[in-house]
This record gives sequence, structure tokens and C-alpha cells, in this order.
Amino acid sequence: PSHFDLSPATTDDTVTPQIDSVACEIIPVLDLMHGQIVRGIAGRRESYQPIQSQLLDSARPLEVANTFQSQLGLERVYLADLDAIQHDQPDWDTLDALVAAGHRLLVDAGPRNTDRAVRLIEHRVDSVVAGLETLDRPELIAELVEAVGNRQLVLSLDLKNGQPMINAGTWPDPTPLGLATMAVDMGIQRMIVLDLAGVGTQGGPSTLELCRQIRRRFDEIELITGGGIRDLDDITAAANAGVDAVLVASALHDGSLLETT
Repeated sequence: PSHFDLSPATTDDTVTPQIDSVACEIIPVLDLMHGQIVRGIAGRRESYQPIQSQLLDSARPLEVANTFQSQLGLERVYLADLDAIQHDQPDWDTLDALVAAGHRLLVDAGPRNTDRAVRLIEHRVDSVVAGLETLDRPELIAELVEAVGNRQLVLSLDLKNGQPMINAGTWPDPTPLGLATMAVDMGIQRMIVLDLAGVGTQGGPSTLELCRQIRRRFDEIELITGGGIRDLDDITAAANAGVDAVLVASALHDGSLLETT
């Protein structure tokens, strides 16, 4: 299981560093832009550059995903298609190649309507991620639940410095907890709490108090968080806040997470 062993494959069975005390899945992030995996830093997408990684010497999506799976045993992958999110131009070829290789994908391809979400399911992604950033009205959440079902739909509660990335005037309760509550009332059973300001900064997760509040209110939902995860201590803190899984990119590529194992 991906949350039990992060040690690279080795023939020396006398040293098998594990993190089996951490009941929190690690989901690696692929930020896809112009056909390459880029390093996201604080949501400043205009400055994103192809990754530099200690795991491999490539920014090709399939090679990066294969490395996460073969070296680290990470089974699910979160794919943010930034060309789709920013310019409404999904990279279907890369998506299909990853699915064909057997990767279980949670994909945010900026669904602004149910057609995009349904098409993602037709392309055999594991889960469709609908980010607040690209949802222009609350009713769309319920429409997406009806279109693809709450087992395959994940709502991403997109924040920047703690503030929801929405047009507040179109939402009845634009607070983070209010938005989470409304989403669950509409049928959402899986949720990501992501603060873009923390992504790639190695600053530690800023979302854990909100995650605690959501978990206290809704004990049955799948809860994922991300943004600034540095090491095992951060992952343990997330697990203690009631989080089921964490999104991680920089700490894997930089080696800071692997060093702590």
C-alpha cells in the first residue's frame, strides 16, 4: 500500500525504512503543462518550469508516473491539467497514455460543465476532480454529482492564503466551512482541501485546522489535503487532523520526504 512504504526498491533487505505508523495515503501530484510535468510554486503558474527531480531525469508525464509507481509504490496519482484549467485545452493524449499504463488518476481538467466531467469518465479516469476555481455557480456541484456519481467525483476546495477561489457573491455561504457544508449537502462524499499559496513552498500545510473542522462535522467523507507538505511530521499531523490522504510533489522530487523514512 502506498502509505506504508516509501523506500526506493533495494536488494538489501536489512534496511527497509517504512512509515507504517502513518495511516495517511500519499498521492503524488503531476502538474501538467504543455506536455511536461512542471513544479508548482504558490499558484504562480506563469512561472512554472519543468520539474528537476532526484527520482529521475525527465519531466515526461508517463515516465514520472511510472517512477512514482515502480520506485515508491504509489498507486494513485493526482493530475492537474493546467492547460485545461487555465485555457480550456485538455491534454487528452497524455491522459489516455497514463490510463493505458494502468495509473489510477484523480484528474482536475477544469470541468466547467457536466460534459467535461462525463468525458473524463469515458476516458477511464479513476476520479474526476471539480475545483472551486473553475466552478462558476453552486448548482454545478449538484449537477456534477448527478452526472458522474459521488463515488467518482471529488470536490476540490480551492483556497489561496486561506480564502476560497470563488466569486463570493454567487455562493450563499462563501466561507471555507460553509462551502464544504454546502457541497456535502449536495452529495459530495470526497473532498480535497488545497491551498495553492502553499504549493511547492515547503512551508508546511496551512489547511489542517479547516480539515479538523470538516472532519468533526462529516466523519464519513474521504478527506484529502495538500499544499506545502514537507516530511513525515507533516503527514502525521495531517493524519491526526483526520485527513485520509495527502497530495505531495516537491517533497518527493527534492528527496526531503524520502530522507525522513
